[in-house]
Amino acid sequence: MNFVKRAGLSLWARRGRTLLTLAAFLVISVMVLAGILINDATARAEQSARRSVGAEVQLDVDLGSLAGPSGGLQAPRIDATTVDALGALPQVRKYTYSTWDRALLKGRYELVGGGAEDPMGPGGTASVGVLDSSLLPDFRSGRFTLLSGRHLTAADKNARRVLIEERLARKNGLEAGDRLPLTGNDERTTADFTVAGVYRDPRPGTEPDPEYGVSPADMLYATVGGISALDPEGQKESGHPQVGKATFLLRDADDEAAFEARAKRLAGARLDGFTLDVNDKAVRQMTGPLNSIRSTATVAMWLMGLAGAAVLVLLVNLAVRQRRTEYGVLLAMGEHKGRLIAQQALEIVLVAAVALGVSALCAPTLTQSAGQSLLGREATAARHKLDSWQPPRPGSTGLGEGIDPDDRPVENADPIGRITVRLDAADLTTVGVLGLGIGLLATALPASAVLRLSPRSILTKGQ
Repeated sequence: MNFVKRAGLSLWARRGRTLLTLAAFLVISVMVLAGILINDATARAEQSARRSVGAEVQLDVDLGSLAGPSGGLQAPRIDATTVDALGALPQVRKYTYSTWDRALLKGRYELVGGGAEDPMGPGGTASVGVLDSSLLPDFRSGRFTLLSGRHLTAADKNARRVLIEERLARKNGLEAGDRLPLTGNDERTTADFTVAGVYRDPRPGTEPDPEYGVSPADMLYATVGGISALDPEGQKESGHPQVGKATFLLRDADDEAAFEARAKRLAGARLDGFTLDVNDKAVRQMTGPLNSIRSTATVAMWLMGLAGAAVLVLLVNLAVRQRRTEYGVLLAMGEHKGRLIAQQALEIVLVAAVALGVSALCAPTLTQSAGQSLLGREATAARHKLDSWQPPRPGSTGLGEGIDPDDRPVENADPIGRITVRLDAADLTTVGVLGLGIGLLATALPASAVLRLSPRSILTKGQ
């Protein structure tokens, strides 16, 4: 009899065992396929988050390089032309850089105050020069709001424009388009700036800016050229503005390594004293729940898959031992051992194919429901943790209170709470290969042990 027909008759004659084997295969297929589907869905969601946020690379001072030869602190600087060259690399979508200096308001113009008592001297405040103010983290996150006017852009690089906070504008009766004279750190050089826009900083005026120590209401954001105009002596050495930090927004999150490599080749020793760090805090905040359910799904997949494989091995091993007499009769009739093994393998393949088909029909729906439920709980817990974070009290770093300021949640970066499960041919192929491999291995080991015996020994001694 043809061994293919014999395999079909065997499966039908042993329907109970066939159903048990099918159930074991179905458990393996569904659990492995569910794990793969959740991994794929979370990977797609994470990639989508990375692309929506965009890779942000920070050029900042390496704190380990601040100690100068005399034992004092020396902050390194890099020419703006070098940063412009890095910003022109093909991986970069947008970039900005900043420098800062003390600026003074004199005459009828006054600071709002309210923070520390004259941290930069009477009338002095921090003036941050930026290439593109819209790329500042506080504006990108939505923490700062531009109320009127427009942002500073690269087109304003050599102009004298400034953004002022609404409380400073209200106290001095200023609005977009007005003139504001600023005096440089030397207290002699004065330049007229055009108010390009008025923005809102939600921090109270009594909470000093952690980096500059001045009241948030008195912070000024000016063009790079404007800052240079207030410090002509500082430009004599290189003839270009000196940059302390820069931000590069890449076109694709996958371009980080390529950008870093090209930036180091292009700038060379000029990057000494600086670091290139990927700021992926927003992405990590958004994808935290995804990583959690991915780990859970992977562990469950392996545990249930291994348990199902163990049951399958036991079922196949028992079935082969029960069929030793059948094997002995077939071998005595001249059947080849290879065809007997092929029959057993075909039976496994047929059962596995049915299990794979059933799992392909039900696994996506079950995985979407279970994965979404699990992700919803993780996302809710993550949002609760973010909402419960409290900043340190004004004037405190928070370290003494057990509060790390770096744990401050990123605004407009809510944890992802939804995934979309999608089944494709590659997933089915992976599960099919894995299931068939387990089934064939489970068949080959006991079958080969039995078939090493002679037909006479099987029929006469039952061995």
